[in-house]
Amino acid sequence: MAQKRSFALRIDAEILEAVEKWAADEFRSTNGQLEWIISRALKEAGRQKKSKSGGTTPQSD
Repeated sequence: MAQKRSFALRIDAEILEAVEKWAADEFRSTNGQLEWIISRALKEAGRQKKSKSGGTTPQSD
């Protein structure tokens, strides 16, 4: 598994609330949901490197 790095993220309160609700609906943590959203956007834009296992979707937290 790739090493995970921490960083601070400033985000609009309404966006965070929507992500938190979406995460709860998907049985993910908020962090896991954000990682999934970013990973999906990178994949769709053709900007994410393929992993050795072939999968690009992060695991649920």
